[in-house]
Amino acid sequence: MLFVIIAAFAFFATLAYSAPVVQPHSGDATFFRPAVGACGDTNTVADLVVAVSFDFFHSFGPQTNGNPICDREIQATAPGGKTVTVTIKDKCAACTQFDIDLSPAAFDQLADRSVGRLHRVKWHLL
Repeated sequence: MLFVIIAAFAFFATLAYSAPVVQPHSGDATFFRPAVGACGDTNTVADLVVAVSFDFFHSFGPQTNGNPICDREIQATAPGGKTVTVTIKDKCAACTQFDIDLSPAAFDQLADRSVGRLHRVKWHLL
């Protein structure tokens, strides 16, 4: 009986941190100056990297370094149709659930930085 209880607990604990279904998302895109990110890597403004929201990041697990979302790629598409593929390297505390914060090099692939914020950017995990 104890084994059944432990097995059930392990099963439900796994569900609590299982990755969300890969589906398209939509949110705002901004840009930031990368440095040492939540995944433990150092990146620069020239790297094609992204920070996802705190909530989305931790929907893959409670840990920061070694989180299964680290090094996953997403493809983001601006309303005008321009697309960029970026690697998840950080989390964004100011982002709402499906907002993304791009490195300057990545944002430049979608729009001029003078825009500051892009609305209705569609993105999905690859």
